[in-house]
Amino acid sequence: MSQSLIVTGMVLSAMPIGEFDKRVVLLTRELGGISAFARGARRPRSQLLAATGPMAFGTFELYEGRNSYTLARASIEAYFLEIAEDYDKVCLAAYFLEMAEYYGIENSDESQRLLLLYQTLRALASDKFSPRLLRIIYEIRTMGINGEYPDVFSCAACGRKEGLAYFHMGRRAVICSDCQPVEGGRPISASALYAFQFILSAPMKKLFSFRLTDPVEEEVWQLLREYQGRYLEHSFKAEAFLSSPGKG
Repeated sequence: MSQSLIVTGMVLSAMPIGEFDKRVVLLTRELGGISAFARGARRPRSQLLAATGPMAFGTFELYEGRNSYTLARASIEAYFLEIAEDYDKVCLAAYFLEMAEYYGIENSDESQRLLLLYQTLRALASDKFSPRLLRIIYEIRTMGINGEYPDVFSCAACGRKEGLAYFHMGRRAVICSDCQPVEGGRPISASALYAFQFILSAPMKKLFSFRLTDPVEEEVWQLLREYQGRYLEHSFKAEAFLSSPGKG
């Protein structure tokens, strides 16, 4: 058998294979998004039974095969049981996991995506944030990790970094007050602009260190929904089970 690999990651999804096995998708720091088979993981006394459930975070020992990995052992640091006990939280977590699985690439550096997912689930478990704010933060920062985010740091027309008071949906960027009469664009408040800038640029561990007033949260939410509706080509199945995200 090949030499084992130890990776840090989270189970994004799991599906039954045969009578007792599972196929899991992991988002890992070292290997990016990968699939692995867990032999006997569905047996009642299997050490891998709980370790192969979605949201399980920890270290995983893998053996590499020709076309996939085999999961041998796991040491789980967090199961996020507080989330598992609440239906609405489970649905929101499933949305975050599905998005991470869709964008996670094998043999790519996905350390930032993994850290974002972990921090977001911690915030969800804490009950300190509205579901809508959690989605705002997760979705915007995911766009940042993907490198496909709106330019909210300088005017798309002149490059100016001050007076950024408008957002141009067609140009996927902000417009300054001087250029707006020619370029067009809708007004964006200074607070909403700062929220976008902070979410895209803040250190990951400080990402959940702020709140938004209700009007600003609503403004950012509506702009984000229109932006993703126009530019996000993929739809996520878990989104259909989400409650209408209120202020919480």
